[in-house]
Amino acid sequence: MDDADRQLLRRCRVRLVSELQVAPLWDVLLSRELFTPGMIEDIQQAGSGSRPDQARQLVIDLETRGRQALPLFISCLEDTGQTSLASLLRTSSQAAKQDPKAVRPLDPIPVVLGPVDLKREELRMAKQYPSKPIPGKLTSEVLGPEEHWPAKLKPEVLRPEVPRPEDIGSGGVSDVRAQRELRRNADVAYVLNADPCGYCLIINNMNFSSGLSTRSGSNVDCEKLTHRFRLLHFSVEVKCNLTSKQMVQALMELARRDHGALDCCVVVILSHGCEASHRQFPGAIYGTDGCPVPVEKIVNTFNGTSCPSLGGKPKLFFIQACGGEQKDPGFEVASTSSKDRAPGSNPEPDAAPFQDNPGNCDQPDAISSLPTPSDIFVSYSTFPGFVSWRDPNSGSWYIETLDRVFEQWAHSDDLQSLLLRVAHAVSEKGIYKQIPGCFNFLRKKLFFKT
Repeated sequence: MDDADRQLLRRCRVRLVSELQVAPLWDVLLSRELFTPGMIEDIQQAGSGSRPDQARQLVIDLETRGRQALPLFISCLEDTGQTSLASLLRTSSQAAKQDPKAVRPLDPIPVVLGPVDLKREELRMAKQYPSKPIPGKLTSEVLGPEEHWPAKLKPEVLRPEVPRPEDIGSGGVSDVRAQRELRRNADVAYVLNADPCGYCLIINNMNFSSGLSTRSGSNVDCEKLTHRFRLLHFSVEVKCNLTSKQMVQALMELARRDHGALDCCVVVILSHGCEASHRQFPGAIYGTDGCPVPVEKIVNTFNGTSCPSLGGKPKLFFIQACGGEQKDPGFEVASTSSKDRAPGSNPEPDAAPFQDNPGNCDQPDAISSLPTPSDIFVSYSTFPGFVSWRDPNSGSWYIETLDRVFEQWAHSDDLQSLLLRVAHAVSEKGIYKQIPGCFNFLRKKLFFKT
């Protein structure tokens, strides 16, 4: 689907979710081959299974169904008597072709946050010299892309020193002794004594048959993590370019194995991703066929019911994929450094559909909170809703940093501390920003075997 049709669907998303009658559409969508039976079943099970949740997921998934998806969908609406929605989409589509700006996202307007609690003289100085800090006060900041800033608001001060990841923690003798004591205490730390300590499955999707772009540089990520987790005493298996069904089959095959003699399990997925309705874990990962697999489906494949031999043992998931396609310009704390960007590099997003205007969209947030299985840790390369950057030559920011941090600190730090270092380092990269995050349901600290 081209960008104009994508933007049109997002502009109309609130009304579609509100009015779309999905029940009469299923057979028509199948007959026109817009969706497969399996995809229809996934849409019907989206969220709580209610009509709005199904309608929301249908609109999201429609963006992945090729260049003719929109006109075919309009025909399906007309065939099922939903003429008002069909007319809305057809009219908007024709208008967009005549005037492409009609569906182009609005240029972001910078928002200026000024100092607070200033006296009259301090306020005058702040307006006259916005980049000059006032002792004891908050300095002016501008939110929005730099090219839109008023010239007088561009800061001229140097960035204050931020501790680098390798400087966090003293690493002194007492710290090392304390970490060793923690590792030996089974009440506060998982025991990883087996060798290998567990399986590590890496799914690396690079080439897609569904119109999604080739993920250049992902092979670099895959090679780094294969080497890293072997050094951490895992039995590593790599599977490349899997369809959504093959991904689910690979995960189920791993979950059905006997993990009784092992202490841990790791799943790494490198692919394109998107936002998805969810109850527990946000996001979905694309197979090479363009069909998304929800992250919570991936995680729940390894819960206590589906994989009893991993009960009480840590199950770790590392997701390198977009959580949406919003680009985060960050907020100014100082001049942007280009030291983390290689000469001639052009980072690409593992991007997938998401809203372009939070004020005019139907937010598919978690509908309810369910009890989450314990001993699960899910690390995302980016905050839900935002792109995840990948360099075609050196790989993704997240995996490159993860590998480096694990190399330097896995011998001493627990998993949460390692991921804090990763988040700190990634957040300092690039012009557009990225911040990794995690869902942590571990009951104890986890130290890798090194």
